[in-house]
Amino acid sequence: MQTVNFAKSYLTFRIDTEKKPPLTVTHKPPFSLNNARIPIECRCVITEKATGHVESFVLGASCKTEQVGVPAAIWLEPNADFCPIFSADRYLHLKTYAQAGTEMELYPPGRGSQSDRQSGRIDETFDHVRIDVDSCSGEALVSAREIVEAVLANETLVARTELDNARYRALIEYPVKTINANERDWIYQTDTGPILFPDLSGDPTSLLTGLELAYSAFNCPDWIEWIVRVRTPVADNVHVYHYSKPVRTNSTNQIVRIP
Repeated sequence: MQTVNFAKSYLTFRIDTEKKPPLTVTHKPPFSLNNARIPIECRCVITEKATGHVESFVLGASCKTEQVGVPAAIWLEPNADFCPIFSADRYLHLKTYAQAGTEMELYPPGRGSQSDRQSGRIDETFDHVRIDVDSCSGEALVSAREIVEAVLANETLVARTELDNARYRALIEYPVKTINANERDWIYQTDTGPILFPDLSGDPTSLLTGLELAYSAFNCPDWIEWIVRVRTPVADNVHVYHYSKPVRTNSTNQIVRIP
C-alpha cells in the first residue's frame, strides 16, 4: 500500500515583500525574501460523499515566532508557538501565546490586528507555497503482535485513522512518535501528536477553519480517543490554549510499517 513518508515531506511558504506586501507578520522583516521550510506532521484528506469533492490539509511542525537573519534578539516578544495548516488554496495559522485571545498589531501599522487564528487565501498572502508530500510503499500491520514486534525493532511507523459520518469521510495520516508496547500480553497503544482533528459537522467551506490540534491514542482498530487543544480557563477571565478536551470517536485505525 502507499503511505506518506513524513521524514521527506515538507511545506514551504515564501514571502517576498518586493512582490507582495506581507499580511501575516507583526514586525518589519529584516530582509525582503524568506522561504520557510517546515516538516509536515499530519495530512488530513476529507471527501464529501455526495459530490466526491476532496479537500486535503497538511499540518506543519510547530516552531516559535522569530526574526530571521538578525544579529541579536531573534525571538519575538511576546513569543508564540506557531503551527501552520495549508490546503491547496488557503491557510490557517494557529498561534499560542501565554494567554488565549492575544492579538498583535500587524506590520506595517494600520493594517489592523492579527488574531491567534488567522486564515486567508494563499494567493493573496504569499509569493508561493509548496506542499511536498512524499509517498512510499508501506506494509499494513494486521495483528497486535506484528505492531508490538515492529515497535521493539524500531521500525518507522505511520498511523492511518479514518472517520466517517453521513456526509464526509476523513483519512488522517500521521507519523507514530510515542507508542507503548507490551510483548508479554501483546498490547500496544499510540500516544502521538499534535495532529489534525477535523470538525465534520459543517459545510465544505468551513472545513479548514474548523480544524483543531489534538493528540490521539488508540490500542485497537475500531475506536480512538483524542485530547483536543481548546481554550481552557485557568483563573477568572484568564484562558490558555491547552490539550484539555477528551473526545472518543469510532474510527478505523491502521499502523503501517515503512520498510
